[in-house]
Amino acid sequence: MTKIKICGIKTLSDALAAINAGADYLGFNFYSKSVRFIEKETSAEITSALKREHPQIKLVGVFVNSSVDEVKNILETCHLDLAQLHGDETPEMINTLNGKAFKAIRLSPETSIDPFLKFIEKSVSIRESAIESVYSPAFLVDAAVKGVYGGSGVTADWSAAAELAKKYPLLLAGGLTPENVADAVRQVRPWGVDTASGVESAPGEKDAGKMKAFVQAVLNR
Repeated sequence: MTKIKICGIKTLSDALAAINAGADYLGFNFYSKSVRFIEKETSAEITSALKREHPQIKLVGVFVNSSVDEVKNILETCHLDLAQLHGDETPEMINTLNGKAFKAIRLSPETSIDPFLKFIEKSVSIRESAIESVYSPAFLVDAAVKGVYGGSGVTADWSAAAELAKKYPLLLAGGLTPENVADAVRQVRPWGVDTASGVESAPGEKDAGKMKAFVQAVLNR
């Protein structure tokens, strides 16, 4: 069963609509330059309610070049299950977070996959020797857009992602919408799919109908 993550949640109502649509994972963005940025205190209020009412839903914090201490503090304060690292973090940082973190890599058709392979192999081996959990991907594949750390709405290189998906449980992101996600799942066969802008009515505002359509497209592919 392909896991479904809806990222960039900013309100409790959007979180509940995502869960009602059938999401397995919800993402909260702690990168201050993102249109989907959420304050730690606001996130904690939302996630406290979610942990009480929907403990089966996995909650993910999205970080860009935050310190290990900051990531750990937000994970604890906001009751988050995982940290998604979108900046220039090292495999060693993943190790420091004891298997609770996974890295985003950005691919495009013009990007050679070779530079990523050593990083992936090292970070995955570190994760496997850490406190690995069955509910975490090995890493996330996003689109490569200059100056943007995810959430661009641009699709990733599905061909390269498909090759990686043969070896690793990867979470596919990058421009996924209700219209293209079924094709993405068929071509890449990822562990899971991740969307933010593809299910919004405006930047940072989720659309309940689009979220339902996205989930149904994955389930009915």
